[in-house]
Amino acid sequence: MTDEKTQVQDVDRAFYDFRDEERDSCRIDGLTGEIVEQISGEKGDPDWMREFRLKCLEIFNRTEMPDWGPSIEGLDMDHIATYVRPSAQRMNTRWEDVPEDIRNTFDRLGIPKAERASLAGVGAQYDSELVYHNIREDVARTGVVYTDLESALHGEYGEMIRTHFMKLVPPTDHKFAALHGAVWSGGSFVYVPAGVKVEIPLQSYFRLNAAGAGQFEHTLIIVEEGASLHFIEGCSAPKYNVANLHAGCVELYVGRNATLRYSTIENWSRNMYNLNTKRALVEEGGKVEWISGSFGSHVSYLYPMSILNGRGARSEFTGVTFAGKGQNLDTGCKVVHSAPETSSYVNTRSISKDGGVSTFRSAVVVNPKAENSKSAVSCQSLMVDDISRSDTIPAMDVQTSRADIGHEARIGRISDEAVFYLMSRGVSEEEARALIVSGFAENVSKELPLEYAVEMNNLIRIEMKGAIG
Repeated sequence: MTDEKTQVQDVDRAFYDFRDEERDSCRIDGLTGEIVEQISGEKGDPDWMREFRLKCLEIFNRTEMPDWGPSIEGLDMDHIATYVRPSAQRMNTRWEDVPEDIRNTFDRLGIPKAERASLAGVGAQYDSELVYHNIREDVARTGVVYTDLESALHGEYGEMIRTHFMKLVPPTDHKFAALHGAVWSGGSFVYVPAGVKVEIPLQSYFRLNAAGAGQFEHTLIIVEEGASLHFIEGCSAPKYNVANLHAGCVELYVGRNATLRYSTIENWSRNMYNLNTKRALVEEGGKVEWISGSFGSHVSYLYPMSILNGRGARSEFTGVTFAGKGQNLDTGCKVVHSAPETSSYVNTRSISKDGGVSTFRSAVVVNPKAENSKSAVSCQSLMVDDISRSDTIPAMDVQTSRADIGHEARIGRISDEAVFYLMSRGVSEEEARALIVSGFAENVSKELPLEYAVEMNNLIRIEMKGAIG
């Protein structure tokens, strides 16, 4: 029993909470027209992007704060750094060219090791800038493009980006989409040509080191007809006693008969407001798969959305959310069936402990022309104690009688009988509860690459530390 309990206690959240001394070469605080112009100048934007940023700022200023979810009163944009350029002056294609302190951070997070072992390409963002981006030569020879979004914007893919940038997530969508459009910086661009199947995943990792700062990366992925890709996104930040903000944006274009799997483990610190927006457009016969693990942040608003735009398009969403002390995580997903014979499946697990609040929201819309479409939503919630909260808020808007739609939800607590049984087999109470929660979340972990499944289970054990009673 002693060894089992020690194993849990030895896992220390300091693995993610370590921080570097801030040696920024440029930090811009606040949000005004002059600041947006300054950021645009720092990025060397083309005229159309500079004008777009200013238009987004106008939309941000006239749009109300969301008032239907967790409180974000502690977020003061006047005291958020909207741009932080780290000591790295440029994006690098060799790890050894990244400044040593930043390189050490990603070494500790295991990114170079993962790249060598199991990835076709890696992008690493530190605060507001990509500091490293690389793709395997054999993958690049197939025509796959994987680079930082800003390099692509200034290169031969500039017109493609202009055609797609913030078309799925317009700045009028909500206040923080408009904020993103005004101050976005960094992020990745992926283009997979028709018929190309990328067998090994690509990964981008986002690290926010600066206190009181925001991160506003933009990820744009275009997978052409008959192509396939698995893209992995990881993110973390050290803990500070001031608010940090994450308001990134992900836009996924899945072509005819193409497949895209998008896996994320979000492990932000407890002072983070995570107001991220993710959206996919899926054409005829295409498929998007979302794999989502939400563990960090003080407050989250996160609802990946799939627009099934062509006949037979499909969407699958598999997610787990873990809300601990001081956390209010409002997560879920949206699906819009806009064509006949489309299908969607949603399978989620929500866990709350130590007074944490976990809310699952789903919205399934079936348009009149989406005849013979199918959708199934299954959400299960587990409360570890009697001071936590879990809510399920499903919405179904079915506008045709020729559709098959189903929803099921279940909320419960850890069984004392199950804990007692495991303890009778020589397992400590703390470890027993962690094992039960890990089993509850297995449907997500089994969908992740091995390294991320291990990370998710370690996070569960960290969160379960001291969760007796």
